Amino acid sequence: MLADDVSYVIGVDTHAEQHALALVDARTQQTSRSFTSAATRRGYRRALRLACKHAPERRAWALEGTGSYGAGFARFLCAREERVLEVERPPREGRRGRLKSDALDAERAARVVLQGAAGALPRLGSEREALRALLTTREGAVCARTAALNELRALLLTCPPELRERLQGLSRSALVEACARLRPRSVSDSERAAVALALRSLAVRVRQLSSEAETLERELSERVQALAPRPRRRVDPDTKAYIARRVAEGKSEREAVRCLKRYLARSLFRLLEAMPRT
Repeated sequence: MLADDVSYVIGVDTHAEQHALALVDARTQQTSRSFTSAATRRGYRRALRLACKHAPERRAWALEGTGSYGAGFARFLCAREERVLEVERPPREGRRGRLKSDALDAERAARVVLQGAAGALPRLGSEREALRALLTTREGAVCARTAALNELRALLLTCPPELRERLQGLSRSALVEACARLRPRSVSDSERAAVALALRSLAVRVRQLSSEAETLERELSERVQALAPRPRRRVDPDTKAYIARRVAEGKSEREAVRCLKRYLARSLFRLLEAMPRT
């Protein structure tokens, strides 16, 4: 139990503007001090000073929301070699879920750690966070592009016959380019003018999002190449043989890589299943 390893646990309920903290004595499990701190670097320094003053011995931090509101504080603490553990936020269901306070949530986070139900926080290296930011933003751009393409195709189904016959059957890239070149002919033909404007707007949106996704993908590739210049697919004999076998079976290289990802996922799952449960 963690209570045997530390003297104090500081529970933190994180929010956008400020965090609530509760200092819990690991031996008595009583809260000795509660306070709030701004979610800024200045606030982080103040919180650490108070912790050093009132919990000078072995201590651990129990943070909620380390992937969102608590990310900055978690990074700050890890950079100063503090022991940080991640705690899941409680569900907010029913009448009891509404009867809560930030101070109580901070105490609850500390007690969850003392009960041994918290997870270790992964290292928050700057390169890892940079990759996470780029990857998340790229995924958002790709999802938005897919949504715009779906809107465009749905609109094409009900547009005036002259436009539909002109655009149907085109490949995705040709359809986007053709729609981007549309110009409303006359305000008197209000339906065609409105639909042409909508199709052009969607096509321009798709092109912009594609450009954004490609820029982010290039940046990701460059950073990954710098961090791991020898990925396994290029140098591992077994991996190279697996891809070559799949290609020989008639699959494209992209399909072979997809099969490899599924194979790795299954292998990792079997390893996890074989691990002893504690």
